[in-house]
Amino acid sequence: MITNLTEIIENEVKAIRNIPVTDAYDKAIELIIEHVHTRKGTLICSGMGKAGQVASNMATTFSSTGTPAFFLHPSEAQHGDLGILRENDLMLLISNSGKTREIIELVTLARNLIPDIKFIAITGNGESNLAKSADVCLLTGNPTEVCPFGLTPTTSTTVMTVIGDLLVVETMKNIDFTVTDYTKRHHGGYLGAISRKQAGK
Repeated sequence: MITNLTEIIENEVKAIRNIPVTDAYDKAIELIIEHVHTRKGTLICSGMGKAGQVASNMATTFSSTGTPAFFLHPSEAQHGDLGILRENDLMLLISNSGKTREIIELVTLARNLIPDIKFIAITGNGESNLAKSADVCLLTGNPTEVCPFGLTPTTSTTVMTVIGDLLVVETMKNIDFTVTDYTKRHHGGYLGAISRKQAGK
């Protein structure tokens, strides 16, 4: 069993190492800074199913590190929640296949509301409708899932999470986010105590 577990870990690590790192990351971070920090919009993250859970985590991580973000459920968007969108907002959409119906429909609906809204896509399919409709596309490398059936989102969500971390950390660097800034947003719990100590509070 230990051998099998080690193989699963190695497959996940290999997938992370195979994430295509291109200048698309620079373009994505430029969009985030322009729309959120210069134009004072919000980063709206969305995905369906497991990808949606990753998108929700990205939104909370961005928010706690100085970049205001919300998670928008793509199905709820069709029942009124699309109204959260405003001028200058930026959308970050996640779909492993790039074909998720609710996400593709969200692109159309968002553009009907705000014609010039910009999109960052995270997907494993560079030829998909989502990839082609996005202003910036970040590819996952389309890793094989470690699930025995090759179906359950496992390795793909690991890679998506890492891509989110790359965006968050590089954005923090570009906006000169400090531990004092972190403390103002994260007062409670262990991390709040540690950040206050680092900030000398």
